[in-house]
Amino acid sequence: QVQLVESGGGLVQPGESLRLSCVASGSTLTSYYIGWFRQAPGKEREGVSCIGDESSTTYYADSVKGRFTISRDNAKNTVYLQMNNLKPEDTAVYYCAAKPRFTTFVSMMCVNRLISKWGQGTQVTVSS
Repeated sequence: QVQLVESGGGLVQPGESLRLSCVASGSTLTSYYIGWFRQAPGKEREGVSCIGDESSTTYYADSVKGRFTISRDNAKNTVYLQMNNLKPEDTAVYYCAAKPRFTTFVSMMCVNRLISKWGQGTQVTVSS
């Protein structure tokens, strides 16, 4: 079964950027759709962005459209989330997640949190 490890979180000021990485092991990354989710204190976990197995299909939550970009490098078994123009409301624990490909739509994976495996999470804090 796939194992996921996130990295790249940290403390930044509003307007700055971060790039999160999710490295997969134990299985071939191309067998999975991958998503980034986040959970702020007192709030439900929400889908931020998800990507299909060949990068041709992506989904973004309205709150991050135009600021975040998801990408994957299957050769490196890694999925990235480039986050630009960060805002205080982006503060949360960010989780990488996987769903076997062809078992759902990429958008549904994000919207309905249809997940088979979660990573351990990485904290992103945006504060001045």
